Amino acid sequence: ADRAFGREIVEEHMDACTYAGITISGINAEVMPGQWEYQVGPCVGIDSGDHMTVSRYILNRVAEKHGVKISYHPKPIPGDWNGAGCHTNFSTEKMRTDKQGYEKYIVPAIKALGERHEQHINAYGSDNDQRLTGKHETGNINSFSWDVADRGCSVRVPNSTKDEGQGYFEDRRPASNMDPYIVTAMIYDSSILGAKFASAFDSIKSEGVDIEGGVVKATAPAVEVAADDTLEMA
Repeated sequence: ADRAFGREIVEEHMDACTYAGITISGINAEVMPGQWEYQVGPCVGIDSGDHMTVSRYILNRVAEKHGVKISYHPKPIPGDWNGAGCHTNFSTEKMRTDKQGYEKYIVPAIKALGERHEQHINAYGSDNDQRLTGKHETGNINSFSWDVADRGCSVRVPNSTKDEGQGYFEDRRPASNMDPYIVTAMIYDSSILGAKFASAFDSIKSEGVDIEGGVVKATAPAVEVAADDTLEMA
């Protein structure tokens, strides 16, 4: 291929995840050559972490078959292009079903996330400062921001959510090497539980994940994967 490097890997990975019962909902090529994204979800509660973790394992096994190593680094190659995140969509039943869910539940939840921005950043993956620069569809790592349909914010609200008054929001801060159990737990704790378990998270400094796997060949291209995560809470 001269454009879509690694397509056979991501399509085989999607098929393998579907066969394994993983809730994989889509794939797409990304900005950098050899960079791809897949979406896991919607999942309820801890299933989000389970499905994401197993999907990563399957991805490494598929890559091994093709003689390629997967990189989960948020900025694997420095340059004027996007890094790799794990955008995490979040909603509760009331956010999705209440006709005033946007104002009553979503906006307060987002503001609550902003109050603990530093703690979330500390736990959202390693080397994320190389990605969250305020450029390339990211918010700046040093400040919290949110808006409707703005990919340059920390948290984005889809147009459909604002227009319909109900739906979900997207936390765009997590890096592609994030721990899905930590990220989903922190979002739920900060936005819904009033930071009830904040002390348990405040000491976390995530080193990120770098799941070894695959056979590295001198001529093999790197395939960078940004895996988006969708979490729904009843």
